[in-house]
Amino acid sequence: MQWIEVNGASLRWRRDGRGDGDLLVLVHEMGGAIESWDYVLPSLVDHFDVLRYDQRGGGWSEKVKGRLSVETAADDLAALLDALAIQKQARVMGVAVGAGVSLKFASKYSERVARLVLSSPATGVAEDRRQATEERADDTERRGMRAVCDATMANAYPEVLRDSERFPAMRNRWLCNDPESYAATTRMLVDMRLEPDYAKVKCPTLVVGNEHDALRPPAMAKQVADAIPGAEFKVIPSGHFMPTQSPDLFVEHVLPFLRGA
Repeated sequence: MQWIEVNGASLRWRRDGRGDGDLLVLVHEMGGAIESWDYVLPSLVDHFDVLRYDQRGGGWSEKVKGRLSVETAADDLAALLDALAIQKQARVMGVAVGAGVSLKFASKYSERVARLVLSSPATGVAEDRRQATEERADDTERRGMRAVCDATMANAYPEVLRDSERFPAMRNRWLCNDPESYAATTRMLVDMRLEPDYAKVKCPTLVVGNEHDALRPPAMAKQVADAIPGAEFKVIPSGHFMPTQSPDLFVEHVLPFLRGA
């Protein structure tokens, strides 16, 4: 693991794989980290030069307070690529809020993205849910991650997908998030207005809706797919954190699209 200061923040990053192959950038979910991709990484490194990083506020990257914008999150990725002197186009995959950041990046820096995968894309909050989401951010800040853990896991990691290894590992890592940074990312989601960005995505795109995802069910994911020109749409029997919950399904359904020319 390494750290680098870009766009006014210190980010933790890691690069694995061929080195000379196609670049694949992985953008983790809210509350996630580089480790969110551990279960699918072995299937990726034979095909790609894989770049993972902890987003601002997540993992071991620099923490934040107050408001954080999706524009800043997308600019962080662009600045990271610049700092690492990466000029080639990337395949980009994001999960949940990471998919929202990936979509923003692909719309703003379209020349830098060769293919895009959005799994359970979180692209904003419905008007009637914004106040409750703001209150949840306040509650997280005030009482800490443990206070909101069970409710979050019930929706994002349902019983049908839990096992004795991956679920406890993720839950324990998730509890270690910085509450203020997690609250800032929650508020970023409230502020997201990505509808104008859909038409600006120029690359082949796959949108994944996950059957057991109570937070972003397939119908919501399909709305995103329908708004992106030429996007493909798939429903997979997984949940909000698909690469962690169902790595075998990732290999079956997502890897072939990423490998496409």
